[in-house]
Amino acid sequence: MGWQNETDREGLVEIKGIKWNYDRSELIADGVVHGIGLVLALIGVTAMIFYATVWTTSGQLVAASVYGAGLVATLSISFLYNLYPVSQTKWFLRRFDHSSIFILIAATYTPFLQRGWDDSFLFGMLIGIWTIALFGVLLKCLFPGRFDRLAILLYLAMGWSGVFAAGPLLSQLSETTLILIVVGGVIYSLGVIFHVWERLRFQNAIWHGFVVSAAAVHYSAVLTCLASGPA
Repeated sequence: MGWQNETDREGLVEIKGIKWNYDRSELIADGVVHGIGLVLALIGVTAMIFYATVWTTSGQLVAASVYGAGLVATLSISFLYNLYPVSQTKWFLRRFDHSSIFILIAATYTPFLQRGWDDSFLFGMLIGIWTIALFGVLLKCLFPGRFDRLAILLYLAMGWSGVFAAGPLLSQLSETTLILIVVGGVIYSLGVIFHVWERLRFQNAIWHGFVVSAAAVHYSAVLTCLASGPA
């Protein structure tokens, strides 16, 4: 069958042109990074939802819940996909792993844009971000293993599209929140270097280390956004 394992001259395990070449130490390192990120996300999201339930508006609670669900789902899917043995199932999980990145980006934007959703531009941007995210999900699910470079460009474009909302959001978000958003975006963007640097040993663990670090910074941004008061 087309998905069956093949081995090239360098010993790379390959399915449908996608190569997984991680030794035991690399897998352990990646598992540790994922484990730490997922545990922290579960604790952090639980605390955030509790805070939002008690201290914020219903709109902020919904936005925080969307963000929290996106964060936990993305880290959970990534953990399962990256640690799963090479097989047809891993190839199938790859669709969800790459799709979830689009969901995480849109979910992260949601609490910030929610604060200005009475502004037609910010509301339109919120709709636009989720529209692109759904397009990305369809792209990764319907055309697995194809358009990977386009997907990376879409990730970056979505992530940095927030610069167009900087002006309207200045009156809605604190300086601390805005700084944390930018810092998290920079960390994600730098991590992409290691995401595509496939020949580097521990490349996957390093990339996911950047992801977890950036997610932690953006989590802090969401908290400061919620703590700044009702929108």
